[in-house]
Amino acid sequence: MKRALVVIDVQNEYVTGGLQIGYPDPALSLANIGAAMDAATREGIPVVVVQHVAPAGAPLFGRDGHGFALHEVVASRPRDHLVEKTLPSSFAGTDFGDWLERQGIDTLTIVGYMTQTCDESTARAAVHRGYSVEMLSDATGTIPMSNRVGTLSAAEVHHAILVVMQSFFAAVSTTAEWIEAARTKSSLGRPDFAAATDAGQL
Repeated sequence: MKRALVVIDVQNEYVTGGLQIGYPDPALSLANIGAAMDAATREGIPVVVVQHVAPAGAPLFGRDGHGFALHEVVASRPRDHLVEKTLPSSFAGTDFGDWLERQGIDTLTIVGYMTQTCDESTARAAVHRGYSVEMLSDATGTIPMSNRVGTLSAAEVHHAILVVMQSFFAAVSTTAEWIEAARTKSSLGRPDFAAATDAGQL
């Protein structure tokens, strides 16, 4: 197993900007993101930082705005590669996939924001490309959602996506569990779709 830690969109927009994370508490997720980055550096796991960008003047993630900048938790720590993206998946229109292939990576550990958009899109795209995926439940987060279909709290969105991820796309764990797995170079296991669907029938 050769992991890479993928730190997605940990930008000011989600902390002090127009899309402030509602669940888990961003103080918790930011602390865990920092801890995961520190552990990755300690264990020789490459760190890829992904940064969402919109044109200058855009209301969210505009290249010339404060919201676009990486949060200090990430900006202050070392990284091995930086990816700028314009779509939810970190693979779409970027050199991310080529970089992973050159490094011989086979397992992606996803942290950052938001659970149901860029995290989930990257996880699904990774699985379709043959990667194993891990997602850290307390180092990710999201906002409440409401549209013509219905309304969900941030906690409901977050938990629902993690259940779906664990059913097929990613091994979901806490940051502490992942740090121990990284230290011992052990796997978090693989999702079991049959078991998940059987349990859902109970």
